[in-house]
Amino acid sequence: MILKQYYLGCLAHASYLIGDEASSTAIIVDPQRDIQQYLTDAEKLGLQIRSVFLTHFHADFIAGHLELRDSCGATIYLGSRAEAEYPFVRIKDGDTLNFPGLRLQVLETPGHTIESISILVFDLEKDPAKPHAVLTGDTLFIGDVGRPDLRASLGWTANQLGGHLYDSLHNKLMTLPDETLVYPAHGAGSLCGKNLSSDTVSSLGDQRRFNYALQPMSKQEFIRIVTADQPDAPAYFTYDAILNTREHATLDKSLQEGLHPVDLNEVLSMGYAGAHILDVRDAAEYAKGHLPGSINIGLGGQYATWAGTILDRTKPIVIVAEPGREQEAALRLGRIGFDHIRGYLSGGMEALANRPDLVWPTERVTAQVAAEELATTTPPLVLDIRNPREWTTRHIAGSVNIPLGHLQERIAEIPRDRRIAVHCAGGYRSSIAASILHQHGITNLIEVAGGLAAWEAAKLPVVSEAQEQNRDQAAQQTA
Repeated sequence: MILKQYYLGCLAHASYLIGDEASSTAIIVDPQRDIQQYLTDAEKLGLQIRSVFLTHFHADFIAGHLELRDSCGATIYLGSRAEAEYPFVRIKDGDTLNFPGLRLQVLETPGHTIESISILVFDLEKDPAKPHAVLTGDTLFIGDVGRPDLRASLGWTANQLGGHLYDSLHNKLMTLPDETLVYPAHGAGSLCGKNLSSDTVSSLGDQRRFNYALQPMSKQEFIRIVTADQPDAPAYFTYDAILNTREHATLDKSLQEGLHPVDLNEVLSMGYAGAHILDVRDAAEYAKGHLPGSINIGLGGQYATWAGTILDRTKPIVIVAEPGREQEAALRLGRIGFDHIRGYLSGGMEALANRPDLVWPTERVTAQVAAEELATTTPPLVLDIRNPREWTTRHIAGSVNIPLGHLQERIAEIPRDRRIAVHCAGGYRSSIAASILHQHGITNLIEVAGGLAAWEAAKLPVVSEAQEQNRDQAAQQTA
């Protein structure tokens, strides 16, 4: 038996190849949309990919089930409560796939979604009675469980799915032996939970001991805990979940149609017509000069997640990249189903060598320079675009917190008669924010390079929300 995990860091996504050497069979579970790594490994191992399982309809990426079907004729398997446009085999609790050295057994584990399944993996040579591993999808993570609130727009309440999740964990997964290895579909950084570990595999025994959501508690208490304090779910999550149920173009076809060079004049025309001009360069390079109206989401961070959060998926996209990185930029957008790419700027920013009037800079300063400006008689407003939990823990005194994911909808709260100093934790998100502010005509701003990490490294003061509240109360009492 072969069990190989593939981990895609930028989406915190784990997929799997399960192989039976005796029958030369490979099964792929929760594949990413670009499937070449599975094809390459199957060929190296002398296996044929015959089946592809989705543990559920993923919300944060587009799975590669249709690509595997079209590429090698793999049969698609989905849980018994799944509904999809394409042909698939419906599998229910207890169903098995049997091979000479391997057995797969399905557990229906609704909760994160109603159609969620987990897959028991038996290595028949080692122990045909006890599962070697369980692939839990988004039902059980390392350190957490799948959030039950992502299907509200599809007719399920968080409380309903939370109740199903409790039953799935207690009546199905927690009945397995402690030594069973747990392989989830996501790790730290995923928005499908709130407390995911950076570990990508664990044992059920360790999860029973250390996972907060598996501790003894009533169903009502469990629902309360797992629905509280979940991070904001980007708008594209529902779009992706629905697209995973539909027949759609494969990634290769989408890239072939959309990835072509576009000259500067056409890029400008597309921008005037409402297209996103997406600049994927590093924040420091973007700050040196960029096309007016462009938005910066760099390839060096959680590019696809932030693109899905910030960009309007109904608008076409034209990419500005360092020459040679256009393919990566488009492919990573394709992983979340953003296939509406209409080309890339031919030659990158070199295309503007003779058009300095079209090159806008962002004033990017060190933490020390920002602190000096804050100490003047007309200090800028400090705009902290981290999430509320980050801001509550520590922030620059007097800063205003508007999370990046809500900046566009709350842009009216940003004063236009005052200089703005925008920052995040390390400088990635603040560049996105600066580009959004520029799009809305707010150009009297500075971006703090390195974010709060640089601020603290310079030994500049920070406060917590509690400290600010205590200070304000003391000032009121004194007054």
